[in-house]
Amino acid sequence: MSSASALDLPAPTPKSLAFPPASPIMGLYGITPEWDDIDRLAEGIAAASRGGMQVLQFRRKLASGNRKLAEARRLKDLCDRLGIVYIINDDWRLALDVGATGVHLGRDDGDLAPVRAQVGQGMLIGASCYNELALAESALRQGADHVAFGAVFTSPTKPLAVRAPLSCLTAARDLRLPPNGEDARRPAVVAIGGITPDNAPSVVAAGADALAVISALFETDDIEATARAFSRAFASSAPTLSE
Repeated sequence: MSSASALDLPAPTPKSLAFPPASPIMGLYGITPEWDDIDRLAEGIAAASRGGMQVLQFRRKLASGNRKLAEARRLKDLCDRLGIVYIINDDWRLALDVGATGVHLGRDDGDLAPVRAQVGQGMLIGASCYNELALAESALRQGADHVAFGAVFTSPTKPLAVRAPLSCLTAARDLRLPPNGEDARRPAVVAIGGITPDNAPSVVAAGADALAVISALFETDDIEATARAFSRAFASSAPTLSE
């Protein structure tokens, strides 16, 4: 029997797609809107969970002190019941206080290495990297396990945010944890900014493990249906190597 031709052989798996992410950050990643009605917010989170949301970030800029702590604790309990990964925005001390799964840090939140030393290896740390791979590499060296790029599209929450091309997401999949390590792990890649159910498949195809959204999820008439629409992007798209 003759040997199979090269055209009959399956295409090789690109090296950047062969490594699973080290972080459980994946799928629809909801970020809380600035709602004062915590009951309404809890109902919205539950609806998003039914639609497939897997991660929630508590982002609260207009509350502080005891109120913020109480809200963070309530949403931690809710996420535990729903089986959702729970991330706190900016404040690693609050993340420790409420027993969150992780914390997300931006450029202005200080050096990441001291935070890793304080929270230990058991807490997830995400880092905003905007459109800079070098910033992601630095964050990984300091202890981050997932990195976020954006805005990938114009964002209604931050209309003046720097734009990150989809190629950033693809390139980020070649990063490793720890950098230059041999344990075949990579950071989870999060996309944020202006993502909708319509453009979500292109973002997932470019390499995003998770889609971070606020208004496009929570400011809709049917949060559960919208979450399902976002979740379908992961079933219908496969990562590629180009934008």
